[in-house]
Amino acid sequence: MLSVLQYRKIGKDVARHVSAGIEGGSIARGTVDSNNTNPQPRADDEEKIKQCQRGEEKEGDDSIWVRLDDEENDPLNPKNWSLRSRSKNIAVLSLLIFVQAWAGGAESMANAKASAEFGVSKVAENLSTAMYLFGIGSGALIAGPVSETVGRNPTYLVSTFFFLFFVLGSAMAPNFAAQVVCRYLVGLASSATLSINGGSVRDQFRPVKRSWVFPLIAWANVTAPVLAPIAGGWIASHPRLHWQWMDWITLIVAAAVWLLAVFCLPETYLPLLLDWKAKHLRRITGDDRYVSEHGSAGSFASRLKEKLPLPFIFFVTEPVVGVLGLYLVLLYVLLFSFLSGFDYIFKDTYGLPMGFVGSCFGAIATGTTVVALCAPALFSWTRHKTEHIQGASVKPEFRLWPGIIAAPMLPIALFWLGWTNYSSISIWSGLAACFVFGMVLVSIYISSYEYIIDSYGDHAATALSSITFVRYIVAGGMVMAARPMYEGIGVHWTMTWLGCIASILAPAPLLFRLYGKKLREKSKYAK
Repeated sequence: MLSVLQYRKIGKDVARHVSAGIEGGSIARGTVDSNNTNPQPRADDEEKIKQCQRGEEKEGDDSIWVRLDDEENDPLNPKNWSLRSRSKNIAVLSLLIFVQAWAGGAESMANAKASAEFGVSKVAENLSTAMYLFGIGSGALIAGPVSETVGRNPTYLVSTFFFLFFVLGSAMAPNFAAQVVCRYLVGLASSATLSINGGSVRDQFRPVKRSWVFPLIAWANVTAPVLAPIAGGWIASHPRLHWQWMDWITLIVAAAVWLLAVFCLPETYLPLLLDWKAKHLRRITGDDRYVSEHGSAGSFASRLKEKLPLPFIFFVTEPVVGVLGLYLVLLYVLLFSFLSGFDYIFKDTYGLPMGFVGSCFGAIATGTTVVALCAPALFSWTRHKTEHIQGASVKPEFRLWPGIIAAPMLPIALFWLGWTNYSSISIWSGLAACFVFGMVLVSIYISSYEYIIDSYGDHAATALSSITFVRYIVAGGMVMAARPMYEGIGVHWTMTWLGCIASILAPAPLLFRLYGKKLREKSKYAK
């Protein structure tokens, strides 16, 4: 019998399915049904065996390949689990994403106090945020292969477990060197959750329903780093609270979420679930011929060797990945450079205390939240544009509409923020520009991720990992350049320069809407 842990992870319906060992699955040399565990020959055996990852059947090979026979109804398929169960999974996953993305901005408002305590410059103290971003970027390259080898669930739980210890180390760091090392490790441990969450959504939801679910995932990814400075600003300005209290708060909340995930987050990676079923069938029948594609695939080392170069290849050779990746790079450069930039945009211009400077990030968070709340409308629009059948496909170019609408608003927001940054102009003007930036941020994120997932199918994880790597590495570098840039050329020219870059990239979603299909036809990786 399966272990209690496996029953819980698969879910009650799937556990009953696997315990019977006989419903809903099929095999390359036979079909297992409720009345007969002996394989019945099928006419297309040879062709289907050749499609398996083991390659062509060798002479004398009588392996029984376990797979889905009815993808639309098999309870082993996470896409067929109850909506309540999948909604619970997404809620828990969103909390994991939120607390680990929160860590990115947790210490940003304490820059002045931390640099004074450790005896370093404010620019050097920015390494606290930059190393976190470098950690996510470097870990993103291996997070995908790890999750496809051991499963999504162990990847989330183990990485988050280490995340807790590294946050504890950051909270107790006695000097600058210890803080920087711990912050890199915090980012490295966060990389799994922040880079493979799109895969978990794809595991459980078909294309149309993803338009409802993905805005929530996008909101958790991009809003947490701008909510953290709100709390951080008031803690840093409180006379009786040490600035490292932000790390302790992160640790307490993350520990509670991790415990929730341990008990409530199941495995959703279908190839691994089929491998569990094959093992169960071998156990209850005593027949070692039951195998799965996942169990017969190469080792983690071989998968890593095969897939590690692919993100770089994708970013260079796939125009969709490269251009949308650059768009997300720009957005993340802006997002994390604002952690330092708001000192110059709001504190120096309007003389705000640190608590109120942190609260200005609420304008960005409000913008991202407004767009996320439009998810029901986006779902209805998507449903209207597709066939009313289960598993209906969505044309990838349709996913670009939020980005097409939002793209021209990015340079407008940046020019607006830069050219109205005078003490004689109301602070509400700058906050309104930040609100627009928040709307653009989550809109482009949703469009880019969903377009890439729909365009590249099974290769989507590799395409997204390439974008994740580049955007966090470049954003980390720009965090170090933010203070010298704002001090050197000022708020007006900094926003003007970034606004010009945004103007160049603004037509990209529309161009992909017009020519994306032709680009996909020329790609050997796209669907």
